[in-house]
Amino acid sequence: MAKKEETPNMVERFAEFKELKNIDKTTMISVLEESFRNVLAKMFGTDENLDVIMNPDKGDVQIFQNLEVVPDGEVANPNLQISLSDARADDDPEVEIGEEHTKEIIFANFGRRAILTLRQTLQSKILELQKEAVYAKFKDLEGELITGEVYQTWSRETLLLDDDKNELLLPKNQSIPGDFFRKGETVRAVIANVDNANNNPKITVSRTNENFLRRLFEIEVPEIHDGLINIRAVARIPGERAKIAVESYDDRIDPVGACVGVKGSRIHGIVRELRNENIDVINYTSNPTLFIQRALSPAKISSIRIDEEEKKAEVFLKPDQVSLAIGKGGLNIKLASMLTGFVIDVYRDTDETFEEDIYLDEFKDEIEEWIIDALKDMGCVTAKSVLNTPRADLINKADLEEETVDNVLDILRAEFDDTDETSSTQASAPQTDAVTEEQAPEAEATANEAEEDIPAEEQPEPEQ
Repeated sequence: MAKKEETPNMVERFAEFKELKNIDKTTMISVLEESFRNVLAKMFGTDENLDVIMNPDKGDVQIFQNLEVVPDGEVANPNLQISLSDARADDDPEVEIGEEHTKEIIFANFGRRAILTLRQTLQSKILELQKEAVYAKFKDLEGELITGEVYQTWSRETLLLDDDKNELLLPKNQSIPGDFFRKGETVRAVIANVDNANNNPKITVSRTNENFLRRLFEIEVPEIHDGLINIRAVARIPGERAKIAVESYDDRIDPVGACVGVKGSRIHGIVRELRNENIDVINYTSNPTLFIQRALSPAKISSIRIDEEEKKAEVFLKPDQVSLAIGKGGLNIKLASMLTGFVIDVYRDTDETFEEDIYLDEFKDEIEEWIIDALKDMGCVTAKSVLNTPRADLINKADLEEETVDNVLDILRAEFDDTDETSSTQASAPQTDAVTEEQAPEAEATANEAEEDIPAEEQPEPEQ
């Protein structure tokens, strides 16, 4: 009665493993056989004389024990030997001493405990196998785009589940600033790293990785997916700005226009996915001078000196273009350096002399330090560079109030007005106050001529 009750339960458990675990047939047979042999080895001391026959389609198993037939009363090890009378009683009447007798073992007869032990062993083996399969699968997918559903959010990371219920971790530092996820929301990211510490795969995804931007462009731009346009370089400051260099293998295709789309139709979806991250798409070129010039857009460059060995570039610009090249918070020049691989130094190219210019740091007693830092971030490091910058640019690019900008301009103008007045006084004094002896006759003659030119009615009457 126990056998009839236990056997179906055991079969159901095996069938359950087969249905729920995504394991191929050959591997399933191997795992089941190994699990049975481990349990049987503990029960009988050895599994060398045991044959385990698996049927994974039905979920059942047959176990046979091969025993040596010995004379009655000479059985030394019942797990390896059987007496002649017992062998003949076990449906083998013609067996002789020295021959091998095969005996079927009904595993269910060993009781619930043995079945539970087998089940635990089987669970452990299959779980280990699953972890190895998950690690191998996602290791090959590093850098690829994946979609997951938000399962739980914490302060430092977000847990996502993919379609197969695999856990994906999105750390806070791998999220775009401004990302806010709700449970059940669908999130796209790239697989950044896959670790297998202690046979426990940990899948980390990222939305700040450069590959995330690449994969989004591959989805939105069919020409990139088809290989007609190639993404040569990507530079990102997540949530702020990005630059991407593309080139076309077909002269008929404009790579920048194809990536942007009609009225920005293609790139708008990417910008929304990146939380309104500004994206500059430029044409790639193998000419480093031209590439740097395009990377610093919208600034217009006067000249460039490049040291290809040191990977350094000296860029000369007009004063009004310096702030454009540097960008707000230095983002433009930083991204240009990341995109091109060159360390870029910006210099002002101007005919004016700046010998009398004053660094902004000298005005710390009159101008607050955070205002000076804001002006420096937009490329203005001296007083004249601020005065030469349009007022509207100072307000918008430095993100300053109008009153603050006007106050700064007044302070700087006053400094140079004082300097100009002093210089002009010192320069005009010798011309007006003194005449040399050699110049005296000429000066007197000039004065007499001036008096003769005056009409008579306008000349002063002689003194009485």
